[in-house]
Amino acid sequence: MTKLDAKDIKKVYWRNIFGLQWGWNYERMQGLGYSWVMMPVLKKLYGDKPDEMKKALKTHLGYFNTSQPMSHLIIGADIGIEEATGMQDEEAIVGLKTGLMGPLAGVGDTLFLAIYRTIIFSIAAYMALSGSPVGLLLPVVGGILLLVLRYWFTGVGYKQGARLATEFAEQMKTLTNAASILGLSVVGALIPSVITYTLDLKYTMGKVTLNAQDMLNQIMPGLLPLGIVLLSYWLLGKKSMNSTKLIFVLIALGMVLGNLTNIVNGIAGLF
Repeated sequence: MTKLDAKDIKKVYWRNIFGLQWGWNYERMQGLGYSWVMMPVLKKLYGDKPDEMKKALKTHLGYFNTSQPMSHLIIGADIGIEEATGMQDEEAIVGLKTGLMGPLAGVGDTLFLAIYRTIIFSIAAYMALSGSPVGLLLPVVGGILLLVLRYWFTGVGYKQGARLATEFAEQMKTLTNAASILGLSVVGALIPSVITYTLDLKYTMGKVTLNAQDMLNQIMPGLLPLGIVLLSYWLLGKKSMNSTKLIFVLIALGMVLGNLTNIVNGIAGLF
């Protein structure tokens, strides 16, 4: 089995810093960037194995989206597993990515987008307003420390990924299933929080007003967002449908549902 060295890890690290977001799209998010980040390792591991290279590229071009600072942990673990087992355990690699990208996205966004930026730039702005040149240097120093931390994340992920593939080989199937369940649970929990559409349909008859959204909430809260997600999933399974067409379908659906009250009242007025 081909062994990787520190240079290979550094190449992946720098590619992740600058290229993970390249080619971002609505269908696979960071999938294209992920495969480009992994390319130095893939060439070394599968350069003389075209079939495994194709399999690896197809795997890494799949859907992926997480907080960029935390992605180093996932990519590092992926490298460790592939160095130890190659593409023999594809399910473990996919399960690792799927299971970790959701939880780590929440952790990364909270730590590095909300907390880090708020603290560093608030302090820097206050010091700059008071005339201190340290206010200019503080974000630079913070950025350098963040780069060091992200490199450390890559190393930690790499070491732990290798351990998963060697010391816990027998438990990998269980870990893979658990990671997949965790990932699907996180995605499911995101549905009512990310898709917040409410049905603005009210019909008044005399002194009685019927609110369609209240009735749906009594049946199951978040039923409409769930229905939109299931509809989108079903449409994407059609050969003629892609993510771009789906966006226009959802826009049209939103226009119809947004004006549903006027449509219903207009029809009722005809009778």
